[in-house]
Amino acid sequence: MAVLSVDILFDAAVRIQLLERSITISFADNTIRMKFPTTRRLAEFLDVQHYYVLPYFAMMEQEELVTRAERVGILTSAKGSRKMVELMRDKYLKETSDILGQAIFEEILRKI
Repeated sequence: MAVLSVDILFDAAVRIQLLERSITISFADNTIRMKFPTTRRLAEFLDVQHYYVLPYFAMMEQEELVTRAERVGILTSAKGSRKMVELMRDKYLKETSDILGQAIFEEILRKI
């Protein structure tokens, strides 16, 4: 079984978005929020049982990295968005820029 951590889940979330070429971002109340893949999608991607992922989401909620919104899904908080965007910048810059476009990604980096 793979060893899981909050960092591994964030990395997997970014890789899923890049693989699916879909990054959902919302701008509200001067905050950038990013849609996180479902817990089931992350478990499938990481090849682990779904119930292994759930405690990490509880931790991420406790650390104020994500929030769960009824009928919307899991969204990053301001702190979680910063973590995700920094990961995109540091590890997946080319792939993220290819999807979002250089100008949009630079603007998101500025806002974070």
